[in-house]
Amino acid sequence: MSSYDQSALSRRAFGGAVGAGAAAAVGLPAVAEARERPFRAARRPGGKRPNILFILGDDLGWADLSSYGSPHIKTPNLDRLARQGVRFTDAYSGSATCSPTRFSLYTGRFPGRTKGGLAEPIADKSVGLDPTHPTLASLLRDAGYATALIGKWHCGYLPDYSPTRSGWDEFFGNFGGALEYYSKLGLGGEYDLYEGDAEYKDLRYYTRILTERASEYVLRDHGDKPWLLNLNFTTPHWPWIADGDEEQSAEIVRRIKAGEKGALWHQDGGSVEKYTEMVQDLDRSIGEVLKALKKSGQERDTLVFFASDNGGERFSYNWPLSGNKASLQEGGIRVPTIVRWPARLDGGQVSHEPVFTPDWTATLLEIGGARPNPAYELDGTSLAPYLLKGEELAERELFWRVRGERALRRGEWKYYRGKGGKDQLFNLAADQREQADRAPGEPKLLAELKAAWERTNAGLLPYPTA
Repeated sequence: MSSYDQSALSRRAFGGAVGAGAAAAVGLPAVAEARERPFRAARRPGGKRPNILFILGDDLGWADLSSYGSPHIKTPNLDRLARQGVRFTDAYSGSATCSPTRFSLYTGRFPGRTKGGLAEPIADKSVGLDPTHPTLASLLRDAGYATALIGKWHCGYLPDYSPTRSGWDEFFGNFGGALEYYSKLGLGGEYDLYEGDAEYKDLRYYTRILTERASEYVLRDHGDKPWLLNLNFTTPHWPWIADGDEEQSAEIVRRIKAGEKGALWHQDGGSVEKYTEMVQDLDRSIGEVLKALKKSGQERDTLVFFASDNGGERFSYNWPLSGNKASLQEGGIRVPTIVRWPARLDGGQVSHEPVFTPDWTATLLEIGGARPNPAYELDGTSLAPYLLKGEELAERELFWRVRGERALRRGEWKYYRGKGGKDQLFNLAADQREQADRAPGEPKLLAELKAAWERTNAGLLPYPTA
């Protein structure tokens, strides 16, 4: 069987076209898969520019949604969103940890283009997203959008860095990479809930607060302006505290205030059951925001995007992928991704095209009528012609780099070098789990992909030496 035939067979099986047996084999619900059909653009004429509701979960694994195969986590709201839109099976984050991926989304470029993107992730006040760098928000704002970011920023700290310095009209949320859900204490024991650049006191469960704020935003009268809302939940990132776990919260706060470094990492806590509770709460919260959007009368003309910022962590369900957060194996960068836009996209569809975070920046800029700044060339490819007109995506290369690891995907092939230093080659159509190293039998292809990685890497900033 040719590699093309293998790829086609794998894609048919993954999309459920060969029946319940194949769907079960890859860990996906047969009933849900049977309802999906391969993506096909509706080719409806364009109307007004959409509102954009861009939702990120935090450290959510590729298969942590029931629509992606989780056997124990129930996510009816996100599953409904997938049925109403397009579910992507081969979508990737821009990096393997929180802040570099956010850099790639906000700039549309590889994290290694900017000094702040080299931190994996940002952990102090020394670096951040340069306020002079054009962003998704600043470019859309210049094109007439109202812009807001609610939730986790993680692209630099005050006084030098902030969403309101990088194109967002409004900001409500936390600056750091993690916080305790009730007290709002961050990694250094600092209080980390802000409205704009001023501290905002609210000791309720954080996910509830963000849900409330986001619902208020989509219900607000924005006049004739379309809007961009980046809604960045911290759920289900550690610490492992669900709504109502106030005793556990108090214990972690006690340890933080006692000066225990790493208390927020919660290495001695959590469980699959607690993680499940947190993901299902994220799903309920997103359902509330979507309900508010429907109530506002803007549902048809709002593009809703949902993904995770990187692969899952300790208690995530990533099967059949290998690796997790911080790794460039599939489990560290392949993420659940759903797009719904009733005015322009038909529902009940699945796409197997390889796409990654910078593509969505380019796509949203084009759909929103914003021009990229020519001095800051985008690394992503706009998917608008594919999604709206049915144009085929040209074969291209998706590139990743983190300290000690490298990866590049071209079509069904992936070049990978882990921390062991060995160059490997995987055919993802036949081996999503990255267990069958094809490098010995494909030396020419391995050399081509390695050289392609080296060419891209040569244009990026080097990591600072210790």
